[in-house]
Amino acid sequence: MEGQTCHLILAMLCFLHQASSIETSGVPEENPAKEMIQVGLVFSMNSSVDKVVESCISMACSDFYDAHPDYHTRLSLLIRDPKDDVVDAASAVLDLIENEEVLAILGPKWSSQAKFVIDLGGKAQVPIISFSATSPSLSPTHSRYFVRTAYDDSSQVDALAAVVQAYGWREITLVYEDTDYGNGLVPYLVDAFQKVDARISYRSVIPPSPEDVDIVKELNNLLTRQTRVFLVHMTAMIGSKFFALAHKAGMMSEEFAWIVTDGLSSSLDPVISKALDSMRGVVGVRPHVPRSESRINFEERWRKLYNERNPHYEIADLSLFGLWAYDTVSALALAGEMAWDPAKSRYLKPNTSRNNLDFSSIGISEMGPKLLDKILSIKFQGLTGEFKLLNGALRPVAFEIFNVVGQNEKTIGYWTVAQGLSPDLNLSTRAVCKGLANDLKPPTWPGDTLKPPKGWVMPILGKKLRIGVPMKDGFSEFFKIKWDPHTGVQSYSGFAHDMFMAVRDALPFAIPYEYIPYVDASRQSAGTYDDMLNEIKCQKFDAVVGDTTIVAYRSSDVDFTLPYTESGLAMVVSIKDDERRNTWIFIKPLSWNLWLTTVLASIFTGSVVWLLERRTNEEFRGRPRQQIGLIFLFSLSTLVFAHREKTANNLTRPVLIVWVFVVLILTQSYTASLASILTVQRFTPKFVDVQDLITNRHFVGYQKGSYVREFLVKQLNFNASKLIPYGSPEEYHEALSKGRVAAIFDDLPCIKVFLARYCNKYKVVGATYKTDGFGFAFPLGSPLASHVSRAILNVTQDKAKMDAMEGKYFGGQSSCQDQDAAIFSDDLSLSVYSFGGLFIITGVVSLSSVLIYVVSFFYSHWPSSSAAHAVDSSLWSKFLETTDNFFREHGLFGCLERNRSTMIPTSHIPSSEASPNRDVELIARTPE
Repeated sequence: MEGQTCHLILAMLCFLHQASSIETSGVPEENPAKEMIQVGLVFSMNSSVDKVVESCISMACSDFYDAHPDYHTRLSLLIRDPKDDVVDAASAVLDLIENEEVLAILGPKWSSQAKFVIDLGGKAQVPIISFSATSPSLSPTHSRYFVRTAYDDSSQVDALAAVVQAYGWREITLVYEDTDYGNGLVPYLVDAFQKVDARISYRSVIPPSPEDVDIVKELNNLLTRQTRVFLVHMTAMIGSKFFALAHKAGMMSEEFAWIVTDGLSSSLDPVISKALDSMRGVVGVRPHVPRSESRINFEERWRKLYNERNPHYEIADLSLFGLWAYDTVSALALAGEMAWDPAKSRYLKPNTSRNNLDFSSIGISEMGPKLLDKILSIKFQGLTGEFKLLNGALRPVAFEIFNVVGQNEKTIGYWTVAQGLSPDLNLSTRAVCKGLANDLKPPTWPGDTLKPPKGWVMPILGKKLRIGVPMKDGFSEFFKIKWDPHTGVQSYSGFAHDMFMAVRDALPFAIPYEYIPYVDASRQSAGTYDDMLNEIKCQKFDAVVGDTTIVAYRSSDVDFTLPYTESGLAMVVSIKDDERRNTWIFIKPLSWNLWLTTVLASIFTGSVVWLLERRTNEEFRGRPRQQIGLIFLFSLSTLVFAHREKTANNLTRPVLIVWVFVVLILTQSYTASLASILTVQRFTPKFVDVQDLITNRHFVGYQKGSYVREFLVKQLNFNASKLIPYGSPEEYHEALSKGRVAAIFDDLPCIKVFLARYCNKYKVVGATYKTDGFGFAFPLGSPLASHVSRAILNVTQDKAKMDAMEGKYFGGQSSCQDQDAAIFSDDLSLSVYSFGGLFIITGVVSLSSVLIYVVSFFYSHWPSSSAAHAVDSSLWSKFLETTDNFFREHGLFGCLERNRSTMIPTSHIPSSEASPNRDVELIARTPE
């Protein structure tokens, strides 16, 4: 390495340090009044990107001292080229510290080199300042003399996760190089994607120095997988080759999404224009560098200088590392001026032999601590924005989201911690973090399409989606497999099958699939539903379709779609058909106050009818005993519409019409209430409480192969020996009817199928235990699950389609009326308050008719003011006379005995007038 050492002054005002060991840059002779600060530059110079960095360092030194000619110090850069080798880098740093006694070291280029160099810098108290070692495994907080004037790679992971979230991608394939640089970012990416509900489904590792065959082999492997979102974390050298081969393999077309980290986007080799040709549609994330006036001016001067020094290279743009290198040299020159102390410009040497490989002989820089403090405290406006170190490293302000379009790059948005994704950058605005594709300008994706890739496809190598389906002995309404006896070809039917067909048609893309029955060699079920779902985990099935219940413990192994049926686990028991009847059950439909009110209303109505019909209807006359009997008989006979008496008075008819209407309502209500009471008493379940079954150690049944057994044992604490599996509704019926089990537990959809056949014998009782219904199962993290869930929503919300499918399998069976679980109680009796309005109406009509009748009678029988009545003809006496006449004509006696003394004796009436009235009076006084 010493033979390769050359001293280079990279600016107009950088001077020679030792004429015998360094090479001048052709600038005028150095000013002897200036103090030289020895600085080592450990950086490879074997690529066009490296030449960009070299030219930026040269211009930084020149520009700084042109702007500060009065400074007493000058940087003298001693360059070492380690040729990208870790050992050579460590040897170069050791040489610079031991032999050249540099006060600071710029570099090295790679994080793997910096890992070895940092310890040497710490031992010698020489700041190691790197503008390109971005691996998060290197931390300035762990190594005091390590300063990173670039962004940590891990600072970009939240921006990358935001892009993934914006387009709704759930799975990502990570492609990275097998180096410290590539491996260091992986754990940070995993954590960032988990925050946005995404995951890395596969890691594709590219060797550090790959041959074309290595990359092609890995690309072919990626083509066999479903995921079509690729995140590439590589250096420019490997990345350029990778994308060229990916383009050749046809993977830069539609349905593919490629995202690159700033390792590629910040340092793409500008010389290789073919790299950009093969990267059309790629989306990248890189630190945002504001285009200030000073940066624009620098780029113009830099381009001119670069073309003069490198006429054989074409350059498209500056790399971010070149800008960081420029700001780093400026910061170091300023810190050197502030920290310079001639008395401390040398090393303190230990008393050991001088040997380049003897670490114990390393001296200690006296100025190192002071120089480090000045570097860490410096703050100025550089080409990349504000240069300010926090905990020994630069901190990013914003990231830029760009899209490769042809030979150019288009900025489509920005990401900041405060704003999240946004199409425009406004650092003064504080907004709520968002994660939608609308927060970015529309990019052009591979294949020159504006439609975002959905992120996954079925593998293109002829594979179909392998769907496991259950073999069921019963409940074929949900899924049924039938083998042709001649060809052995399977045919499928059932509600779950038809639902999957409808969901498949509702998807925005086609799914090639094949059903694989979960059966053994004898075409019987090969296991339980849990066993069938476990085959997804074992990668035998890609999905399971059937009446599979969504329960918590299964979700740890598979991803379920949204349910397509109602949910719940219920208990069905036999009905206790008790033929014994309550002797007095016939009075239960009406409460005692309603019975009493009805009887009183009947008597009142009969009395009103008798009063209105007494004078004019012969059927309502007779002896007093007969009249009283007639009133009660007529009242009660109207309750059953059995009265035979005809009415003659018009005032009687409205009374009877209203009363008959009241009686009709009462009898109909009585009949309905009595029927309900008899039904409830007849359909009383034998058991209503699960705890009774457990305590009394009754046997219970469940559907064979289902999750119910696990639920009964672990959740409800049933004894496993008391559980009996059954496979069909017919077996349920036989077990319950013969008393083999006290109850059956199953999902509500299956219970409804069972009750539809045997609705008068069994009923659902007790609590309904929460489950999430039937759903389809997919592997954990499968992007297909979310698409199928959305399709299920579309199908289940289509009422016509759902009615057709349900009617096909469940509509032909008799429906059971839902039975109430409550046992008969007095609450079923009808109260008088329910019919209060009817009684008020009939009372008002009856009283109105009586009032009209009485007024009419008084009007027609009021005594005239003739001479015969001139004596004692006061109004009161006339009222009493008419009232007495009313009672007498209606056969009411003894009511007004006191009025007899005031009546005119017939002896005082002339014989010619008395004889006609005598008969009338006798008739009135003679009892009938």
